Amino acid sequence: MHYVNLGRTGLKVSRICLGTMTYGTPAWREWVLPEADSRPFIRRALDLGITFFDTADMYSLGASEEILGRALKEYAARDQVVVATKVFFPMGEGPNDRGLSRKHILQAIDASLQRLRVDYVDLYQIHRWDYETPIEETLEALHDVVKAGKARYIGASSMFAWQFARAQAISDRHGWTRFVSMQNHYNLIYREEEREMLPFCRADGVGVIAWSPLARGFLAGNRSRQGWGETTRARTDDYAQKMYYAEADFTVAARVEELAARRGVKPAQIALAWLLAQPGVTAPIVGASRLEQLDQAVAALDVALDADERTFLEEVYVPHPVLGHQ
Repeated sequence: MHYVNLGRTGLKVSRICLGTMTYGTPAWREWVLPEADSRPFIRRALDLGITFFDTADMYSLGASEEILGRALKEYAARDQVVVATKVFFPMGEGPNDRGLSRKHILQAIDASLQRLRVDYVDLYQIHRWDYETPIEETLEALHDVVKAGKARYIGASSMFAWQFARAQAISDRHGWTRFVSMQNHYNLIYREEEREMLPFCRADGVGVIAWSPLARGFLAGNRSRQGWGETTRARTDDYAQKMYYAEADFTVAARVEELAARRGVKPAQIALAWLLAQPGVTAPIVGASRLEQLDQAVAALDVALDADERTFLEEVYVPHPVLGHQ
């Protein structure tokens, strides 16, 4: 395993982050694994040297945080792992059970800490931009969360670059805690972040922890034009079906499979190797529903693509509309 600083902070994270949306309850999403089936993945991640774990309060409506918290309590020392969670999406039916108001943030962080069985999280992230709450209110509340010792750092997720730049400028003006990371949608199929967000993050010293690095499994090479694919995730993941499956997406996936066959590795390793080599990317957030997927993700750290291989993968890309901000 390799370890790097998260942006310009002194925080060291593993170059592979385990995303835990897959672990929770199938009642939330059909493809989600229950706790008994989830715990071996967290244990295997630790054995592989993965110390960076990402979750969110809305994953299985809190069950993902609970599973991760119980597993890390048993398998790891608290100061040896980096725990990240997120806030924004609805956690109940009430009008204040969502968003980035001061009221919701202060309630949500306490609820997440309780579910995770920790006194603090290392990285507390806003899951999306809240168009109904003044960004100043959100930023001051996040600053207070850090000053209260409930989070070490704060991060953001998918939004427009102008929004992120504005938030950073407001924090600087008031002396509030700045965002140190951006969790954005980035993979070989969706590269629109290269236009503005990624250059801004590099210039501002913000670490990039890309979500959906395999396009929700699309770049693993098991999706099809008819019937979506053979796995439960492929058949039932309606979010992925809205995001991907364009003809151009299959063209990119075919290039990934062809290069993987030439190199004697799995398509997922090629897709991750490409992402890991992109300037400014700290750690892709990898999900896994089979243990070998974790092994393959870590093995991707040793796959180096040359310039011709990168061109082979990139040259068929077709621009996309903005995807993943909602």
